[in-house]
Amino acid sequence: MTELEQLVGSARADFAAAPNPAELENAKARYLGKAGRVTELLKALASLPPDEKKAQGALINQAKQQVEVLLTERRESLAGAELERQLQAEALDVTLPGRRRGTGGLHPVSRTMERIEAIFGSMGFEVADGPEIETDWYSFTALNNPENHPARSMQDTFYVDLKDAEGRWLNLRPHTSPMQVRYARTHAARHAGLIAAGQAMPDIRVIAPGRTYRVDSDATHSPMFHQCEGLWIGENVSFKDLKSVFTDFLRQFFDTDDLQVRFRPSFFPFTEPSAEVDLAFGDGPLKGKWLEVAGSGQVHPNVVRNFGLDPERYIGFAFGMGPDRLAMLRYGVTDLRLFFENDLRFLSQFR
Repeated sequence: MTELEQLVGSARADFAAAPNPAELENAKARYLGKAGRVTELLKALASLPPDEKKAQGALINQAKQQVEVLLTERRESLAGAELERQLQAEALDVTLPGRRRGTGGLHPVSRTMERIEAIFGSMGFEVADGPEIETDWYSFTALNNPENHPARSMQDTFYVDLKDAEGRWLNLRPHTSPMQVRYARTHAARHAGLIAAGQAMPDIRVIAPGRTYRVDSDATHSPMFHQCEGLWIGENVSFKDLKSVFTDFLRQFFDTDDLQVRFRPSFFPFTEPSAEVDLAFGDGPLKGKWLEVAGSGQVHPNVVRNFGLDPERYIGFAFGMGPDRLAMLRYGVTDLRLFFENDLRFLSQFR
C-alpha cells in the first residue's frame, strides 16, 4: 500500500470515529488544514523535478479529492443522525387535528340585549340610545322624583362634579329612563303640527337598552350594569296592553309558554299605578319560584307633561328590566359578577 493510500485510509478511519461535527472538523484540520498531511505533501512538490512534480501532483490531488469526499459523506451522516435525534425528541402525532385559530363570540349580555331588541322590534318598538352622563333633570326631576328622593343620594348614584350650561348637576345615569323623556320630547316636537291641530299623533313605542351605574356591588348587583326601559304612549293605551305586551315578551324570550307572570302592586314615582313584574317557570330548577324581573306601570301624568304632551289626552305604560338578570335566568348563571370578570373559560361557553 502506497503512502497516499495509507493517508486516505487513515482519513476514512479518523472521520468515521468523529462522534460530532466539532470532532470531525478537528480531524479535517489534520488532513486538509494549513498544516495538514495533504497540504504538507503539496508543499513538498516544490523540491521535485518538473516531470516527477507533475505525476506526483496528480496523485496527491486525487488523494485530496478522496479525502474531501469522505469528509462530505461523514458530515452528511452526522447531520442525518442529528436530524433523526431531533425528530425522535420532538415527535409529532401527525394524526392529531391542527391547531385552529380561536373564534370569538358575542358576550352573553350582548346576546341578551340583541334578543330583547329583536322581540320588541317585532312588536313595532323602536330602539333608542343616548348619553350615559345625564343631567339631574333628565335622571330625576323629569321622572317625577322630588329633590329629596332617595335615588338622588350619593350612596345610590355616581355624580359628576360638573354642571351643564343650564346649571344642572351631571351624573352617570342610574337607569335608562332619561331616554324615555328624550325620545318622547323629540317625538312630540316632530309632530307638533298634528298636536296643535288637535289631530292624533303616531303612538310612541320605544325601548332604551344600555349601560347604567349605581353604587352597588354583590353577587346580584354591579356598579355598572345594563337596563332596558320601554315606553308606549298613545290616546288609548291601557294597563291591559302592558300585561299583554310584557307577558308575550317573556314567553318569547324564554322560548316557553309554560310560565306564569304576576303583576304585583308597587310604587315608583314615575308611574301610577305601578307594579313589579314576577315570573314563575313551569319546569326546570326554578320551577314554581316567583322571580322579580321588571318594574312597570302607567306613566304618571307629571311625566307625560314633561314629555311635552297633554296627560288628559295621552296615556300609556312604561317598564324597566335588567338584561343582566334575564341573562342569568336564561343561561343558569348564579353570580352576576361572572359576566364582567372577562374570564375566557366562562365566556367561551356562550360562543
